Amino acid sequence: MMPSPMMRIWKWPLILGGLTATGLVSALVSDSWGDVWSWIGLGIPVLAMTWLSLRRPPERSRRSPARTRP
Repeated sequence: MMPSPMMRIWKWPLILGGLTATGLVSALVSDSWGDVWSWIGLGIPVLAMTWLSLRRPPERSRRSPARTRP
């Protein structure tokens, strides 16, 4: 079964948002294991954003777009 187009668009933002939210709550209300989870939960989204921002953009096609004449 193919995932819906909406889920394909929102899957990773929801996952990263969930990690961020649980990491923030864990940092505020718990100790020991909560400190570890807060570093993991907040670190993964930061690493993902860093990796995506440093990635080389895909090369564009050098062909000119087809033009239609009226």
